[in-house]
Amino acid sequence: MDELKRMDRREAIKWMLTAAAVSALEGSGFAGPVAAKGYGTDPNLMDSYKPGSIWPLTLSPEQRRTVAALCDLIIPADEKSPSASELSVHDFIDEWISAPYPRQQADRKIVIEGLAWLEGESRKRYEKSFVDSTAEQKRQLCDDICYAPKAAARFKRAAEFFAKFRDLTASGFYTTPEGMKDIQYMGNVALTKFDGPPPEVLAYLKLG
Repeated sequence: MDELKRMDRREAIKWMLTAAAVSALEGSGFAGPVAAKGYGTDPNLMDSYKPGSIWPLTLSPEQRRTVAALCDLIIPADEKSPSASELSVHDFIDEWISAPYPRQQADRKIVIEGLAWLEGESRKRYEKSFVDSTAEQKRQLCDDICYAPKAAARFKRAAEFFAKFRDLTASGFYTTPEGMKDIQYMGNVALTKFDGPPPEVLAYLKLG
């Protein structure tokens, strides 16, 4: 049973488009490229979508739980904002890697293989799944792969996965209203009153 609540599909697609615009951005679970055609360049965001109505989603319930746990390790809750999973960043990642476009499909392979490695490594080290590992065990495992330039040779591919996953997590989180508030991003805010340039600026420009 997948106890993680899914976000509204229409909101997930809007979110994915926003993140794509601002992002510079060993696994038997990888099933190859998605065959869906996608929505082109102009999706109808007024429609209501259900999982699978645009393209098949990739993550199994077990993978979604792993993704949510790793998202929360990267961006946990604090006094200013909720955790990544509380904002459904795991749903954003599922949408992203399921999209039938070259960039997302390349990321899909990295993420699915990385999740398989993460799960296998956790069971090898701690004899339990990544989700069921303690917070300290999760941190210890991720410490080995969180910085690619210093990762041991045997962890290089896993470190590449972590770097990609961290970027996706940040892209998802900081394109939500809560994430923007966390970094105090104001965006385009209309001025209610504008009295013109300050006098010292006009004087400097010899316009005062």
